[in-house]
Amino acid sequence: MSVLLRLAVLFAALVLSATSQALTQPDATSYGYPLANPFEATIATTPPALRPALPDDEDIDQADHSLRLRPEREFSLQKNFWPVSRLTYRLARQDGPAPLVFLIAGTGAHYASSLNEYLKKLLYGAGFHVVQLSSPTSYDFMAAASRHATPGISSEDADDLYRVMQAVRARHPHLQVTDYHLAGYSLGALHAAFVSRLDESRRAFNFKRVLMLNPPVNLYTSTSNLDRLVQTRVSGIDDSTTFYQVVMAKLTRYFREKGYIDLSEALLYDFQQSKEQLSDEQMAMLIGSVFRFSAADIVFTSDLLNRRGLITPPNYPITESTRLEPFFRRALQCDFDCYIREQLLPMWRVQTNGNSLMQMVDQISLYALEDYLRRSGKILVMHNADDIILGPGDLGFLRRALGERLILYPRGGHCGNLNYRVNANDMLEFLRG
Repeated sequence: MSVLLRLAVLFAALVLSATSQALTQPDATSYGYPLANPFEATIATTPPALRPALPDDEDIDQADHSLRLRPEREFSLQKNFWPVSRLTYRLARQDGPAPLVFLIAGTGAHYASSLNEYLKKLLYGAGFHVVQLSSPTSYDFMAAASRHATPGISSEDADDLYRVMQAVRARHPHLQVTDYHLAGYSLGALHAAFVSRLDESRRAFNFKRVLMLNPPVNLYTSTSNLDRLVQTRVSGIDDSTTFYQVVMAKLTRYFREKGYIDLSEALLYDFQQSKEQLSDEQMAMLIGSVFRFSAADIVFTSDLLNRRGLITPPNYPITESTRLEPFFRRALQCDFDCYIREQLLPMWRVQTNGNSLMQMVDQISLYALEDYLRRSGKILVMHNADDIILGPGDLGFLRRALGERLILYPRGGHCGNLNYRVNANDMLEFLRG
């Protein structure tokens, strides 16, 4: 064997070794993420010492921009919606030619959510242009970009996102892009899959790689799991003591013992290591409450923009001085299941001439993309075995549909380990190819 041939074989072996290491399934003993409780991981995420190094904001060439996408709606938007008659996004650009990643936020989150900001910094530090987009379930996207302002039909949400991405590219004709990539977390990961399939036919971007982080498989199962968290029975809570009073009392005692108030991102992890730590039931209630507020935002905004009269009377005058608290209280009584049955399903039935809830669930979940996921080698899913949004059979579906393109971590809850440096390295290895 010639020297050149031996070098070629050695190089190929090194490449294959690096690839297999990047996609190796981590096991419970070797995976160093320290939080075994999925509720705690979801809330506290990663200890600061185990996070990757990230660039500071002042070292990032970034700016916010806005798009005028639904001019026909601007005149009919209620005055309290005027700040979001245009859709805002954030662009971080490199000095020269570079690949670009579109980031799609999770349920109810806008473009500058904490996870989107973290992913932006990680990718920008690795040499990517980054565009941060709000979730189609956020009030700003619903008001300024959504055609129906009734998010939940995944193919429709993907179509709205795709139009936004095309408008972003048209807005920056001189940005030097070598390749386009797509990434999303939680519900944004499911949206990324539907956008990727849409791009197969429209070919506006020809996404090179698509990264899905902790996606729901069955969307109805995931929302049902989150709805049930709010119903958790919590010790110490009765008719005279609310859940929030219990949590605030714990935080007060915690800060009093520390001697100062620290609201840094390390707060929750440090708090959970103290004697004031939340119980499993309290953490479940906290997570469920956050998602219930997201559901209330969707319920209120969709009802108001479509004049359905479920939350606000269709002709009720709403101005900047209108007290919205009574309407938001009413919206809080409607969880994800309520939104699906009262607003999403009726709209879908009009579009499809009938059909059942379960048929709709199949079409809006990853089940609808099973064949595409099987054959599309550019898609990678990173998930956690203990993710609280997963239901029976979900991991089996992902294994069947993706095979080796599923990286399953033994723990991390819902998106809790995304800022763990091992996960960060896996993301970059995949996107860099």
